[in-house]
Amino acid sequence: MSVLIVTSVGDLVVDLHTDQCPRTTYNFLKLCKMNYYNGCLFHKVAKDFVAQTGDPTGTGAGGDSVYKFLHGDQARFFNDEIHPELRHSKIGTVAMASAGKNRNASQFYITLRDDVEYLDDKHTVFGVVAEGEGLDTLTEINESYVDADGRPFKDIRIKHTYVLYDPDDDPAELAELVPPNSPIGKPIDEIAEERLEDTWVPLDETVDPAQLEEMIRSKEAHTNAMILASIGDIPDAEVKPPDNVLFVCQLNPVTQDEDLYTIFSRFGTVTSAETIRDYKTGDSLCYAFVEFEAKEACERAHRDMNNCLIDDRRIQVDFSQSVSKLWRQFRQGTRNASKDGCFKGHAPDYQARDLDKGFEKKNKDRDYVLKDENTQRGGSNRRSYDLVFDEDGASAGNKQDRRNGDRRKAQKLADWRSEVPHKRDRDRNNREKLHTSKEGGRRRDDHISYDRSSDRSYSRRNNRDYSGKQQSKSRRRDDF
Repeated sequence: MSVLIVTSVGDLVVDLHTDQCPRTTYNFLKLCKMNYYNGCLFHKVAKDFVAQTGDPTGTGAGGDSVYKFLHGDQARFFNDEIHPELRHSKIGTVAMASAGKNRNASQFYITLRDDVEYLDDKHTVFGVVAEGEGLDTLTEINESYVDADGRPFKDIRIKHTYVLYDPDDDPAELAELVPPNSPIGKPIDEIAEERLEDTWVPLDETVDPAQLEEMIRSKEAHTNAMILASIGDIPDAEVKPPDNVLFVCQLNPVTQDEDLYTIFSRFGTVTSAETIRDYKTGDSLCYAFVEFEAKEACERAHRDMNNCLIDDRRIQVDFSQSVSKLWRQFRQGTRNASKDGCFKGHAPDYQARDLDKGFEKKNKDRDYVLKDENTQRGGSNRRSYDLVFDEDGASAGNKQDRRNGDRRKAQKLADWRSEVPHKRDRDRNNREKLHTSKEGGRRRDDHISYDRSSDRSYSRRNNRDYSGKQQSKSRRRDDF
């Protein structure tokens, strides 16, 4: 007595112990004839232990015996048939998965290794997978990837069951329970969470290696773009370099923006030509960006200008891969603003832009401002650059005013110190003032003069008067 079980990963032939377990094998054979197991999931796979199935709900909590269909709900479960000689001694042992003692229904399990003694005398063993008739299938089930609850991430289902031999006659009621057509797909009672269907096939088995590698690289690029967008390095993950901008490198340092405009204009209208320069020295970095009005003109220039000679240098031309200008416009809220290359030519009578007069425009895209306060104070004509952050640009004028005010205060203090008399002169003046105030009967410091020149002349007069008085006293002493 045998049953062929067709699964999504292979076939199993189960030999039944009908003599030792007549009630259990009768239940199993009749359920197979009813196509009750068609579509049932292997809802739990414990590696190197057991694989469990037979529940149409796919949860491990459902399933009914054939006796319920024949005799009613009170016959949903039937009793165990445990025999000491039927052990879990070899791989492929088939036994009932019961809800408790004498509570067998439709669920069963298959062992995935030899000698699972733990289950002996606890469950009814009613069959075994025939040697050479399904061990490879059990190995496939055992190696499936499962979640924490033991359910395979890719569904493994029973497709169909075929009864090869049944020693018992079918009851009359069974004919009404057998569906006219064999069920296909999920059971109608399945409520388990959806996973990868058993028909799912990995990409490496459906596409060629080159195409698969391209798909993987595309997904990785999109993932990296999402990361850059999330940390603020690019405006969004779908941003792309403009297709009407050429990248020109290996330029001669003497090549100017207007030279590039003149050379590349023969391919079409050039909206801007910008040589990239060092932000401190203004020296050319020997590469530039040329933007065309039309994509076709850009393509012609790329085809014809590569390796051409300009100012004794062989230039290299490629399509631009930079999105820095788009990113700058995005941050400034001017995504749709007009193009602002270092050299623009929108009319036949174009002329180069005066970069010195337009330093405010140039500073718009750079992180420094021109300082010329020395010139304003009448000092040297040397100019210097101070770096400022973008967010500080709005308050740069206020900070500059504060610095100028501090310098003016320092200058006033220095001027005042230069006009103050030396300490020795101040002490002498104080002594003379004190002496004069004593002789005159009143203090002279009641009237403070701010005319320092008059103070000095007054001090000189007092010194002469004092010297004359001392000489007079000396002569009178000599006379006596």
